Amino acid sequence: MSGIIQDIVNRKIEAIKGENNVYDMGKVVRVSNYILEAGGLDEVGYFERVRIGDKAEGYVSRIGRTGVTVEVVKKHKPVYVGDEVTATGEPFRAAFSEDYPGHIVDIFGEDKLSGNKFENLRQIPAIAPNIPIMDRTSVERPLYTGICGIDLLYPIGRGQRQLIIGDKKTGKTQLALDAIVNRKNETAGDGPKPLCIYIALGKSKKTVKEIYNALLQKGAMSYTFILTAFQEDCAPALFLTPQAGLSMAVEFMQKGRDVLVVIDDLTQHANVYREISLLAGKVPGRDAYPPDIFYTHASMLELGCQHKSGGSVTVLPIVETRGGDITDYIATNIISITDGQIVTSAKAFEKGQRPAIDFGLSVSRLGGAVQTAEMKALGTAARRELLSYLETREVFELANVDEMSPEMRAKIQGGRELMNRMNQYIFDPVRPEEMKERFGPVVETLTAAVKREAAG
Repeated sequence: MSGIIQDIVNRKIEAIKGENNVYDMGKVVRVSNYILEAGGLDEVGYFERVRIGDKAEGYVSRIGRTGVTVEVVKKHKPVYVGDEVTATGEPFRAAFSEDYPGHIVDIFGEDKLSGNKFENLRQIPAIAPNIPIMDRTSVERPLYTGICGIDLLYPIGRGQRQLIIGDKKTGKTQLALDAIVNRKNETAGDGPKPLCIYIALGKSKKTVKEIYNALLQKGAMSYTFILTAFQEDCAPALFLTPQAGLSMAVEFMQKGRDVLVVIDDLTQHANVYREISLLAGKVPGRDAYPPDIFYTHASMLELGCQHKSGGSVTVLPIVETRGGDITDYIATNIISITDGQIVTSAKAFEKGQRPAIDFGLSVSRLGGAVQTAEMKALGTAARRELLSYLETREVFELANVDEMSPEMRAKIQGGRELMNRMNQYIFDPVRPEEMKERFGPVVETLTAAVKREAAG
């Protein structure tokens, strides 16, 4: 059986190379929303792009004994049993243009504001191939977000994959938008210009337009484009959008550019993939997710790296939790894939802390490796004193301050001051030099108080 399949594949490859291949024709035999079963496509390949008359297009996601499964990515008209299905002989690809920055686009190369397609489009793989380990270098350069709680305590390097995770309405998206806006400080100079890709999955047109306007007002759209799949789009298009976005990021990275990719969010992506898999008849795994959900996210996020060309892809995936539970299936999967996580807290948000970062649960696995020596020393001391204060505050929050020792009182007051200085308004980035001035004296005072307490 394997020899027959190999012969078919070889004939198809030779036909495509000779440009004399005759496309397969088949018929739709079953329709289940955006999942189709087609018969008669005897020599079609996996992930091959197919057309369903003039009504829709999609790709082959499964090849069975009696037919193939087609996932519809774009639909113009309703599809019915008996409609013709034509194999194109080419893999499904995404449209790409160098002119995307400044626009809201989809994987088909359409400007969602004007409704027009870009003129200089070219096709790139919708799912980028893996980047060989020999083409990667170590992550050492910092990517400043302008947020004190991140740059000082849990720094991000260029080429890192740092998860942003937390409950709904706790400022996850805002952290990513602040990071995008802060990159405006890098636009000066003669080096390669920064590029940001914000991938919006399953959001309403109103929400995407609000994000676009916010970035436009801050002057960030000149080096940013928004790649989106709206709520009403076909689920397979939503599933492929983040993969296509990272494929575009790799294109820029290989030309020596530093790219920041925000995926908002992977919880929605996982839920869509679960829906597609159940409709397609895949065997469900834990929580009804398909067994390959980990591979799907891992192969996608592993594209984030520091490349030997000098460019990099930094990925900030966002995951939404419920009730502050970061131990659910999807969350733990992505935590194990990424190089650390910034956790946002609903409790801290309700107390007015902005940004509402849970400093006890957040972590960066690269840490000081992407900081200057001065920032590393200050950040290490600030993190130690802040975590010590937060632990002490839980115990002495209702205690009478007057009854405390002078050292304990200084520790509480200094820790509170340190926490207050972590607060920032949205789109109010702080430069590393300003962080040193803001936190240096407070950290020195706290460190001196701890030494006095230890000596006494």
